[in-house]
Amino acid sequence: MSKKIKLAILGGGGDSLIGILHRVASAMFDQFELVGGVFNPDLEESKKFAREIGIETNRVYKDLESFIASERAMNEDERVQVVSILTPNFLHFPMAKQLLENNFHVICEKPLTTTFEEAKILQETQKKSNSIFAVTYTYTGYPMVRQMREMIADGVLGRIQKIDVQYYQGWINPIIHDEEKRANTWRLDPEKSGISCCVGDIGTHAFDMIEYVSGLEIKKILADLNYLYKDNRMDIDGTILLRFDEFVKGVIRTSQIATGEENNFTVSIYGEKAGLKWEQENPNYLYLLEEGEPMRVLKPGHVYNSKLSLDGTKLPPGHPEGIFDSMGNIYKGVARAIRNEPYHPGEFPTMRDGVRGMNFIEKAVESHQKGNIWIEIED
Repeated sequence: MSKKIKLAILGGGGDSLIGILHRVASAMFDQFELVGGVFNPDLEESKKFAREIGIETNRVYKDLESFIASERAMNEDERVQVVSILTPNFLHFPMAKQLLENNFHVICEKPLTTTFEEAKILQETQKKSNSIFAVTYTYTGYPMVRQMREMIADGVLGRIQKIDVQYYQGWINPIIHDEEKRANTWRLDPEKSGISCCVGDIGTHAFDMIEYVSGLEIKKILADLNYLYKDNRMDIDGTILLRFDEFVKGVIRTSQIATGEENNFTVSIYGEKAGLKWEQENPNYLYLLEEGEPMRVLKPGHVYNSKLSLDGTKLPPGHPEGIFDSMGNIYKGVARAIRNEPYHPGEFPTMRDGVRGMNFIEKAVESHQKGNIWIEIED
C-alpha cells in the first residue's frame, strides 16, 4: 500500500462537530495519517486534546507560525503534506495564504474567506504555489448528488429551465431572540464571520450545489434578506432570485429561523424532458420525475448509477450512507490529486468554487442593501 499522506488540522478541537467530521472522513479510505496541528489557541489544551484522540504531542504546535517553521525543517518524506483549516471564518484567509506560500496542500472549510477580495488574492497565491486546494462543500460528496450531476451532464433532463433550492434550519432561534446572546455569538459578529451569516453559512452551499449539479453558472442575482432585529448586523434568512441566461431562472430560499427545521436542504432541477430532486435529510434517494410516468427513485450502489456515483459508494445497496461518507469522498479525491493520480473533476470542490462562493455572498448582501436590485456575478 502507498505511504499515507501526512495531515495536520488547524482548529476542530474539543467537541467540535466539524472536527469530528473531518477526522473521521480523513481516516475513511486509509489515505491520510493525522499527525498533529493546532487544535486550540491554548497549547496545553491543544496537547490535551491530542492525547484524547491518540496523537503524539510532539507535532502539536502553539500557533501556525511554529507549525510551518518546524514542519519545513523536517525531511520532505516526514513533513506534513496537507493541512485542513477548521477555524472560524476570519482565520481562513491568513492561514490558507501562509500555508500556500509555504507549499502545503490545503483543505479549507467554507466560506473560503470573509471577503471576495481576499478570495481573489488566495486564488493568485495558489496559482504561484501549484498546491492542491479543496473547499469542503460537503454535500457534493454524496453518491446521489454525484449521480444527479452525471445524469444532467448526460442530457437526461434535456435543456434546464427551472432550478429551485431550499436550505432551511432553525438553530439560531434560541440566539436571535435574546439581545445579549445575539450580541455575543461569533456567528453574528462581522469581524469574525464576514458580512453574512445565513447566506455565508448555508446559502453558499446552495449556490455551489446548483453550479455543481447543473453545470450552469449563475450570472445575476437579486436578494431580499432578513435581519429580524435592527441591532442585528447579519442576515439570518433570505430569498435570492437567480438568472442563468434569458430563459433559465431559479431561486435559493435559505433560512436559519425556520422554526423546527433541522437541516432541510432540498435541490430540485427541472428540464424540458424530466426533473430531478434530492433531499439532504434523505440523501440516499434521488427522485426522477417525467411527464406521464410514475416517479422513479434511484438509490446508491446499483449498477445503473454512474462511475462517479459508484466510486463514492462504500456499501452494498440498502445500507444507508451519510454525511461522514460524503466528506470522506472529498478527502479521497484530494488524496488522488496530491498523489497525482487520475481523478474526476467532480470529486472535490476547488479554489474556484470557493472564490465564486465569496463573490455570491458579497453580491447577495449588496443586492439587498441597494434595494433588492439585480447584481452580476463576476466570471
